[in-house]
Amino acid sequence: MPNIAYVNGRWGHLASASVSVEDRGFQFGDGVYELIRTYHGTVFHLQEHIKRLYESLKQIEISIKETPLRLEQIVQSGVKKSGHSETKIYIQVTRGAAPRLHSFPKGVRPTLVMTFRKLDPLSPKIFNKGVAIISVEDIRWGLCNVKSLNLLPNLLAREHALRSGAFEAIFVRDRFVWEGAGSNLFAVFGKKVVTPPVGHYLLSGITREVVLALGKKMGLKMSEAKISLAALYRADEVFLTGTTVEVLPVIRLNEKQIGDGRSGTMTARLYEAFQNEVS
Repeated sequence: MPNIAYVNGRWGHLASASVSVEDRGFQFGDGVYELIRTYHGTVFHLQEHIKRLYESLKQIEISIKETPLRLEQIVQSGVKKSGHSETKIYIQVTRGAAPRLHSFPKGVRPTLVMTFRKLDPLSPKIFNKGVAIISVEDIRWGLCNVKSLNLLPNLLAREHALRSGAFEAIFVRDRFVWEGAGSNLFAVFGKKVVTPPVGHYLLSGITREVVLALGKKMGLKMSEAKISLAALYRADEVFLTGTTVEVLPVIRLNEKQIGDGRSGTMTARLYEAFQNEVS
């Protein structure tokens, strides 16, 4: 089945979809986005993703005519039209197309784009083996809780990780770790599972919230607290969460082994609970 796109009310093949060269998302990164996936054809926590999209829009002062319910309907329609066994859904809203000026344009319609691609999940082997991560200086702006199109620091960090033979880069600011270039971070210390707290320096991932809730339901000691880079080295287990990585064990940080160098017991329990949740 073809990958498809929705652009301001029009459906078509993704390969032929287009927006204006004067779109402010293209020229300034003036917009926000969401990345969502399906499990067995069902969109994962769609309402939560749409709610977060509107929160980001409010932060950067973009108002769209579509209601949350209408966006949900478009997403569901796109999943049905695409016909993929599993679908990766990308939603992007920009301030619209206008002559290039730093000031906000008046009377311009925001650009709403959605794309629907076939989802290729990570290999099960990577979940069994675990991944390596590196730490990088956090050079992002001060509102990382906004899912902004301005991802250049994330791209540079991820590329640095890949060139170093690692899977992900973790941002460090003032000695504390916050999140990955495209994922949230958890660490296990004894019987306590800790993730950095919600704030301006990280995006509260939907999968992160699900894992926190599952852990609490299982009776695990789940907490949100700052984690220093020094403490992360001493963690018994480390794992990442995210839309595409789900619950992914980390076995190495900056060439230093985490725990015994294998996926830990707590990570495995949360991974299994998450898989049961989405099955």
